[in-house]
Amino acid sequence: MDVSIIIVNWNTKDLLVPCLRSIYRKSGNVKAEVFVVDNGSMDGSKEAVEAEFPEVILIDNPMNFGFAKASNQGIDLSKGKYVLLLNPDTELKEGAIATLNTFLDHHPEAGVAGAQLLNADGAKQNAIANFPSLATELLNKSLLRRLFPDRFPGKEREYALPIEVDSVIGACMMVRREAMEEVGLLDEDYFLFLEETDWCYRMKKAGWKVYHVPGAEVIHYQGKGAERDKKRAKVEYYRSRYLFFKKNRGFWERFFLRIGLMIKLCFEFFAMAFVCILTGFAVKNWRRKLTLYAYLLWWHLKKGTGYFL
Repeated sequence: MDVSIIIVNWNTKDLLVPCLRSIYRKSGNVKAEVFVVDNGSMDGSKEAVEAEFPEVILIDNPMNFGFAKASNQGIDLSKGKYVLLLNPDTELKEGAIATLNTFLDHHPEAGVAGAQLLNADGAKQNAIANFPSLATELLNKSLLRRLFPDRFPGKEREYALPIEVDSVIGACMMVRREAMEEVGLLDEDYFLFLEETDWCYRMKKAGWKVYHVPGAEVIHYQGKGAERDKKRAKVEYYRSRYLFFKKNRGFWERFFLRIGLMIKLCFEFFAMAFVCILTGFAVKNWRRKLTLYAYLLWWHLKKGTGYFL
């Protein structure tokens, strides 16, 4: 078996079905097994998979276990030389899996290879992630990529050939089994965000390399799953950042991250409140943003300082 493809799904049937179709139509000669790990969906996802894709190995969880734990369930059952983590809100372009598979075959030092993610119109998404630092979390990432492209690679530059990077976005990443066996599986302390970044961090510490492979292209309908519960998604993103720093950074970096993010969040809340007052709360989207910022501030206050340090 060449590749084990693992898709974690939560109420994204309308995206999952086209994703699976793209796998079977565009995998070429790569021998693959496909797992769908369903995290308690209520939208008919499981029934759709069973009806149209009986060859898919379906793992039916009773509730949402999060991305890391669900992915690990599939990895534990997989037999492929490589494991491909693939979001259900993606569609493979021709040759994407074969390109990643061939790259890892020819680069034994590589533990991870990530694809180039694209919008539906073909525009590039950012498919590369730097390891979280005070700079990446407190400053504008797009500006950092433009000012320091060698240190912060991203979609602003064209890459004709694969490049070594800190980490890749987990919407489509192929992982070598030997690397997983050495560093362990995804850290299940993470629920939704940065689990793949933490994985790449551990792999690089163990001596494996991580590559962005631009020749493997995948359409990514970004964030459709997270949009179903924006408040929880935002909380999980904050929680994952604090968790990454707690696991991998020193006390003072954690301290300044907490202070910096709180200052940014307070500024966003008061700026949005001012705008809403000026407009008589007439703009629905701005009211939603104000409510979201208030919720995030409340979450921080509820957790207390000790949670983040």
